[in-house]
Amino acid sequence: MLADDHSMVRKGIQMLCKLNFGYATADEVSSCQELMKKLADKAYTHLVLDINLSDGNTLEVIPVIRSLYPNLQIAILSMQPESVYGNLLRRHGIYQFISKTAPEDQTFRMLQDFFENALGSQSEPETSGPTPFSKFTRREVEILHLLLKGKGTSEIANVLGLKHNTVSTVKNRIFEKTNISNLMELKELANLHKIE
Repeated sequence: MLADDHSMVRKGIQMLCKLNFGYATADEVSSCQELMKKLADKAYTHLVLDINLSDGNTLEVIPVIRSLYPNLQIAILSMQPESVYGNLLRRHGIYQFISKTAPEDQTFRMLQDFFENALGSQSEPETSGPTPFSKFTRREVEILHLLLKGKGTSEIANVLGLKHNTVSTVKNRIFEKTNISNLMELKELANLHKIE
């Protein structure tokens, strides 16, 4: 199963799978809702998953996927930096993180390891050093992304179904953990670490 909100990425991975890894076809989805429906309808062995899909952040559905389909092998393929998500993903047994900006030969090798080596997903990858975002909780990462998209506290509360005070508290915690004092500094720091 390929879950990415960009059809060209899905087509490219589909082609690699067909030509190199022995998968004649792979199902494709672009949203969390489609993903959960497909997983319920059919048994899959591997899932290549982007962090951001058209209807939300997959960090919300990964715990559900893990509890319902514990044997499903999951690899993350994302523009987002591993330094922010690695710790969160490893808590759910996801160790294969492939950057969309990686050179083609590196992407190929990582996908090959993922598809051909059942143990590959269980060995921790080498990661770059920690960033100010490395120890963020799932909720802090969700709110971080919405803040970076220009959403205000009330709008974030509505989108995530939280109380205004909860969002404010998490926002303050984000500022404390990153040692910054305003949204402009947060955007600059996120940009420095290539977080969108």
